[in-house]
Amino acid sequence: MNSTEFKIKKIITPKNAKEIQEAVSFLHKHLDQYRDKPEEIESAVRYALSDKEKKPSGYILKAIDKEKTIGYVVMNETGMKGYVPSHFLVYIAVHEDFRGQGIGKKLLERAKKESPGNISLHVEYDNPAKKLYEAVGFSSKYAEMRLIRD
Repeated sequence: MNSTEFKIKKIITPKNAKEIQEAVSFLHKHLDQYRDKPEEIESAVRYALSDKEKKPSGYILKAIDKEKTIGYVVMNETGMKGYVPSHFLVYIAVHEDFRGQGIGKKLLERAKKESPGNISLHVEYDNPAKKLYEAVGFSSKYAEMRLIRD
């Protein structure tokens, strides 16, 4: 499919629970092998859209072609500066039928405009999106390591 024109909508407060579930379902499907569990995605989405009086929070960017959702960004604010970037790009995904058309790049550029401070993200070394992140200015400063306590 070709997408010549699409709009990007910023969401800071969900209209309803359906809007949250749409984002979670889209991201779970279109993150492919790099996806998290639906409940983990939902947690990040809800955090991004949480009550702004309880700072930090975040926002979602939704790319729409006509009436079809073709992409999402979930950005969480960390409430920190300096040693930890103030914004964390949790998820970005483009519908499989619309990939390779610059939609991801436009979503990233808009996310950079919407987030006045530094932005971090996690990407696996073998993820093809790593090249896109580097093309829009991201660099690899650290290797992330985690201690997972399940």
